[in-house]
Amino acid sequence: MGRGLIGTNPCEKGGRLYRGTRAEFVWTDDDEAAFLRAAPAHLHLPLILGLWTGQRQGDLLRLGWSAYDGTTIRLRQSKTGARVVIPVGAPLKAALDATPRRATVILTNSDGHAWTADGFRSSWGKACAKVGVTGVTFNDLRGTAVTRLALAGATEPEIATITGHSLRDVRSILDAHYLHRDSALGESAIRKLEAASRKPDFKPEG
Repeated sequence: MGRGLIGTNPCEKGGRLYRGTRAEFVWTDDDEAAFLRAAPAHLHLPLILGLWTGQRQGDLLRLGWSAYDGTTIRLRQSKTGARVVIPVGAPLKAALDATPRRATVILTNSDGHAWTADGFRSSWGKACAKVGVTGVTFNDLRGTAVTRLALAGATEPEIATITGHSLRDVRSILDAHYLHRDSALGESAIRKLEAASRKPDFKPEG
């Protein structure tokens, strides 16, 4: 091509170049409250599990009760093969301990059976539409979890331990994909600067 005519263009129909990012798509506290207030009860645990583990939908749908020992959840991520050990926070523990064990997997539909991926996706979408949660998906809970961990002061290694990412990927994700530019970050930064400026030995550089 560039030096003469050829019969076909090797770059034609090369496929779609995906450049999307869901950096701004995180569940707000209001979204969470609305969902827990009005969505079907059997969909509450998936929400809480997603927010408190930061794991992918497929891994959570396959997660068995054998992975939960009362204090931690242990799983191997199907996409990366990474093994993660997640300490169970109090809200998640309360939800898990109150859930009847009707199947070998933790998450079940209203009939007590394991979800199919399509069945869960359909039910989740209908529930979000019904309660007025728009613009976010179940997969956005993963980014929301990372964002909340960062806002709570978790370090990159701590976040990586929960999500199963490499440290390099955590840095990249926080910067370009998951870390929603929440106003709380700026508020926290200024409060830290104020606290530091009140110290007798504080000397701004420059």
